[in-house]
This record gives sequence, structure tokens and C-alpha cells, in this order.
Amino acid sequence: MKIANMAAKEKVVQPRKAVLDMPEYHPPLAGRDALRLDFNENTFSPSPRVMERLHTITADDLTRYPEREPVERIVAEHFGLQAQQVLLTNGVDEAIHLMCAAFLDPDDEALISTPTFFMYDVSVQMMTLHLRKVQADETLEFPFERFMASITEKTKLIIVASPNNPTGAIVDREHLLAIAAAAPQAVLMVDEAYYHFDGTSIMGDLALVPNLVIARTFSKAYGLANLRIGMLAGNADLLKYVRKVCSPYNVNGVALSCLPAAITDETYLSWYVEQVRIGRERLMDGLRELGVPFFRSHANFVLMNIGSKHKDLVKAMHNQGVLLRDRSADPGCDGFVRITIGLEHHVTQGLAALKISLQEIGWSATV
Repeated sequence: MKIANMAAKEKVVQPRKAVLDMPEYHPPLAGRDALRLDFNENTFSPSPRVMERLHTITADDLTRYPEREPVERIVAEHFGLQAQQVLLTNGVDEAIHLMCAAFLDPDDEALISTPTFFMYDVSVQMMTLHLRKVQADETLEFPFERFMASITEKTKLIIVASPNNPTGAIVDREHLLAIAAAAPQAVLMVDEAYYHFDGTSIMGDLALVPNLVIARTFSKAYGLANLRIGMLAGNADLLKYVRKVCSPYNVNGVALSCLPAAITDETYLSWYVEQVRIGRERLMDGLRELGVPFFRSHANFVLMNIGSKHKDLVKAMHNQGVLLRDRSADPGCDGFVRITIGLEHHVTQGLAALKISLQEIGWSATV
């Protein structure tokens, strides 16, 4: 009996091999005590209607389990869809995870283009080892021809971000439709998290493309990042499988209560989006004046090529009270740093700090 107990103590519980092998995502969220130009968040606030709604939430409301379906009906109507075509999720992060859980078997292939949002790697590799990545060239534009050539009969899930993070590049609607048509056995998920800052969407094609699912977030333009709410929109027959693997209480009640207020305040949304669009042009003009290479963006951020002094710049900017995101670990992004676009005075502060910091670290276009 004693020997058996000793043997039992020597055994160590192990997770699935896929969990041991999958990559980990550790966003640098600690110590963000400066102007937040690092995580592509709304740098101002959500709609005033959201703040008003928050003040009406009662203690009794907090004791109840959240009801997602009534809000899904409201959201679906807002976007011109049927309720069965919408699934609200705990941010787009959960949406990605649910898509992988619903559609990927261990022998299936998933396809993405890199560099892109790292959570695709994490969620896909939790389900299958067969993640195919098509690397963009030095332009960081979407590699359409090579991407199409990478589709196989085993491809079961394709994820494309447009606008893409961290590059800010968009993918032509015709290219997205061609990808969906080339892989009828696969689900194409188009991540439109940054849609508002470009205005180009494939949402209007949902009725004609049975294997298309679109992801949207309410974290960016709507300013609800802390409430963690996003959505999937697509073919009802596809979403019923995603709904099946989704917890019925995945979105908290506070977020569900605030979402209708956020989406119906189109005046606020239009104002904030226009602020970002103006700021984006101003920021890119400022980078040109400073001689900093960058990639033209369709999102609420710009990716800069700083070269070997990328870490020095991030540190110097923090000392100036501005947070940036070092993207050098992304494939093909060595030396690249990303800056978020905020309101007018945020852009002013960011550009002023950038000019000082570049001088402080001794940066030049040749470094």
C-alpha cells in the first residue's frame, strides 16, 4: 500500500500535447501609466449613452445570469441580419477560439497570412498542428496569389483580417470572394475588427457566400474593450455549430446591457471614426517629415520601421509619457513599432514625443 502511494505521488498530470506545443500570448498590459498608443484602443471614451446606461444597472441586475439572445436580436436588426445570423462573443478572441473548436479536427488544415493577429496561432494550434502560414513580402500587402495556391482539400478554416493587424493593410473584396469560392469545404472567417476606420466590409455578401463568417469587435471604435464583447455574423447553418460549442453565459450582463446604447449612437461613432481618420493622415504626414518609414494604414494605427533601435524608441517614448507597441517579434516585422491613433491632442502629444525620442536615441533613416 505504501509503495503504491509513493508511485502515485511520482505521477505528474499533463495536459493534451497540443496545449504543451501551442504558442502563448502575453500582451504587455502591466504598467500602462501613460498615453495609450500601444493597443489600438479607443483613446477617449465610449458613447455618453453607454455611460448613462452603466449608471442604471442595479444590484439586482448583477445577481442574474446574462441573457444573450435578446441583445443578439437587437444587434442583428441593426446590421440588417436575422437573429440566427449573429452570435455575440466575449470579444473577438473568443470568436476565434469558438470557430476553431467548431470546425477543426486534428487532421484538418487552417490557413492564415502572416504577419497578423497572434491569437489565430494560439486558437488554431489548440485544435490542430496543421496551421499553414503564408508570409507577406516586404510590402506587407496581402499575398493573394500565394495564399490561393496554399489552399488544399484539407483546408477547413481560413482566417483573414481586413484591415490587418499589425500592418493596416486591407484585402480586396474580390480576393475574399475568390478565396471563399476556392475552398467550399472550408469556412472563411474575415476579421473586420478595424472595419470602421476604413469602411470597407464584406458583410453585404453574407447571403450569397454560404461559407463566409465575419467577426466584428466593439472594443475599438465603440470603446468597449474592458467589457469584452464582439460578434460573429454569418450563415445561420454555420453559426448553429459555433453556438453549440459556446457557453450560454459567455458575455457578461453589463456588456449586454450597454451594447444597444453603443450601437445606436451613430452620431458619436461617426465623430470618433472621423477623428481617427483625420489623425491618421496627420500622423503619416508627421512621419514623412521625420523621415520615418511606415506602411500606409486603413486602421486606427500605423506600423513604423525603426530598425535596430526599436526597443530604444519604445523605452524613450514611455519616458515621454507615451506607450507604443514593439512588433519586432511578428514574422517579417523585425525593427517595426506600432503607434495607435487617437484624438487630435493625442496625435499632437504622440508626434511631439516621437520627435524628441528619435533625437534622444540618435535615430536616423540609415540606422
